[in-house]
Amino acid sequence: MKIKFPGVRILDRYIMRKFIGTYVFAIMLIIIVVVIFDAAEKVDDFIENKAPLAAIAFQYYLNFIPFFINQFSGLFTFIAVIFFTSKMAYNTEIIAILSSGVSFKRLMWPYFLSALGITLLSLSLNLFVIPAANARRLSFEAKYFDRMKNVKYDQHIYRQLTPGSFVYIRDFTDEDHTATFFSIKHYQNGVMTESLDAGNVHFDPETQRWTAKEYVVRHFNGEQEIFEQKTMLDTMINLDINELGKVEELVKTMNVFELSDFIDQQREKGSDMISVFEVEKHGRFAFPAATFILTLIGVSLSARKVRGGTGLHIGIGIGLCFSYILVSKFAEEFAKGGVLPAAVSVWLPNLLYLLIALYLYRKAPK
Repeated sequence: MKIKFPGVRILDRYIMRKFIGTYVFAIMLIIIVVVIFDAAEKVDDFIENKAPLAAIAFQYYLNFIPFFINQFSGLFTFIAVIFFTSKMAYNTEIIAILSSGVSFKRLMWPYFLSALGITLLSLSLNLFVIPAANARRLSFEAKYFDRMKNVKYDQHIYRQLTPGSFVYIRDFTDEDHTATFFSIKHYQNGVMTESLDAGNVHFDPETQRWTAKEYVVRHFNGEQEIFEQKTMLDTMINLDINELGKVEELVKTMNVFELSDFIDQQREKGSDMISVFEVEKHGRFAFPAATFILTLIGVSLSARKVRGGTGLHIGIGIGLCFSYILVSKFAEEFAKGGVLPAAVSVWLPNLLYLLIALYLYRKAPK
């Protein structure tokens, strides 16, 4: 059985032009406002740290804009759909279209074509463009914002190397790659069997080795402890220097392939943050997919002419959209807390609001 697509007609082009035009206008308008307010807030940092104008424009704001567009793409899609569709309904254009023999299902075709374009844009931003832009933006912030210079690394860094093996690093600095304290602990059945502790440790980025002049090794055998003091620590551990940073920020700078490889690597290590990384990965697909659901809700909600006109539609629509964002955030926390699998938690809001969308679609004027 062949699927027949209806093609693109004059009415479709009219609706698509309205949809995309309103979406782009709303995005551009809010970006201008946000950039102005952000620049006003950070102008003292720019001046104090002598950030070049070219770096501010191209390294910071040019990389800030894609992140902002994608962050609120669903909201602006929703607002765009409700705004121009409710105006069409208020001007009885929807009634005229349906009275001419065009079914409501057929009316949805140009909306879904427009939503497909926005979804593909959002996916490309999420999977490839934004991670690279985040890396450049964070690099700029670390260099030119005083408040960002000391937050690349936590004061106390705990990482799992392999199942049962953990490393603790304190006060690691990026400038000279040194840490005031370094410790590797091994556990078996929840009981510590061995530990290695060293102070004033240096990391060599080229050889990936950690060195110290003195270190202590302790072996635990029941109640007995064997203590050894040694000199010239020279060791390599299963930990990349990038993993020493704030890992939740680190994954935001990885494209989808790098993120998948990183998750596999962390799973082999037995990391307890797998759910956090999987939320990031699934979210990059789930939120763009929500564009279709929000479009269906928007059209179904605003295609009927009601008292209150556009304002009422926009008010109800924004309430629904913000409730979707709120539910999504709660669902993410459930995944990060291990209450639900990451895939279920991230996609569950889409499923719930798809049911709402289908209900509103059935109640829409036919």
